[in-house]
Amino acid sequence: MVQARELSGWLTDLRREIHLRPGLDFDLEETALLVERELDEMGIPFRRHAGTGIAGRIEGNSKGPTVLLRADMDGLPVKELTGRPYSSEIPGVMHACGHDGHTACLLGAAKLLNSAKDSLEGDILLVFQPAEETSGGAKPMIDDGLLDSGKPLAALGLHVNPNLKVGTVGINPGKTMAASDMFDLVIRGEGCHGAEPHRGLDAVAIACQTVTALQQIVSRRTDPVESAVLTVGSIHGGNGRNVVASEVRLEGIIRTVDRDLREKLREETAKMAVEIPKAMGGEAEITFVQGYPPLINDRRVCSTVSLSARSILGDDSVIPMDNPSMGVDDFAYFAELCPSCYFMLGVGNGGKGISAPLHSPYFDLDESALPIGAAILAKSAATLLKEGLTDRKP
Repeated sequence: MVQARELSGWLTDLRREIHLRPGLDFDLEETALLVERELDEMGIPFRRHAGTGIAGRIEGNSKGPTVLLRADMDGLPVKELTGRPYSSEIPGVMHACGHDGHTACLLGAAKLLNSAKDSLEGDILLVFQPAEETSGGAKPMIDDGLLDSGKPLAALGLHVNPNLKVGTVGINPGKTMAASDMFDLVIRGEGCHGAEPHRGLDAVAIACQTVTALQQIVSRRTDPVESAVLTVGSIHGGNGRNVVASEVRLEGIIRTVDRDLREKLREETAKMAVEIPKAMGGEAEITFVQGYPPLINDRRVCSTVSLSARSILGDDSVIPMDNPSMGVDDFAYFAELCPSCYFMLGVGNGGKGISAPLHSPYFDLDESALPIGAAILAKSAATLLKEGLTDRKP
């Protein structure tokens, strides 16, 4: 960690510069230019993918595999209330999920690895990705030729976690984050006067029965030990209190951490959402928008990251995270293509008042975690290039 600690001031300045000027989705030109500026100063060649996505490559001293390191760069439509001197200058936009820290950590890892490139037994692919919080930038970057030179040996990514104290990391060597599938459901009946409901077909009443039934897909048709969530988050219908509604529109989302269960729940939802209105005399149409796949870590890559973290921080620094999160992250697209580890970097510090959750207008991070994240990424990547994929026992 000696080298990484020497980067502490630079990393803090970088993170704050990014934090001041956040962007959303693919609209990240300022952040992209900052990343390109830093890579250029390091002498690392780079190119754009999918607009504001950036890929840099560090070439080692010998022909070997490639390890991919990824950081997301986008912010959130949240008004910052931290009162920090480096608070966002963009009205209604802030880095409430710590992607500024992710970007700084990856630039730090780039500096560490680039300074040791003569000893690297392969290449490092640095991926700075847009749009994680929205439609996802990983797949567009892949589709735009990011991996045309070959599939990486492994991929690494981190996410800051205010629930873990600074100086610790959390690792789950299996099912880590959920898949998401959004759906839109339209239920149609027949409108009439509210005083004579028998002359029409109440779409609101049908929708209520349908929503109740959909909740039972998880509670009564899914193994209790499996993680799944089905939420109907929006329902709109009707034009007046004394008018039987002819149409109701619903919006919902399904989250699962198992690939087979994902398909099963989609099928069950589609069937129930159409058949219940039909049985009640109405009609229904459902459309799905497929979100990110489940993020499933590889135990071999996780063992490398775990040992790297312990060597840097001590034996008690790695916190096992046995339960998957029902949150999503499009790092899952990389994890589908090659063995991967997506780990949590502790950034909480109650003594400094840093404990607000992700996506909060009060979110901040303990910046002493930045060199830690950079060091773990760099050491893990160099180890994977040297030793390949294998289970490493602490």
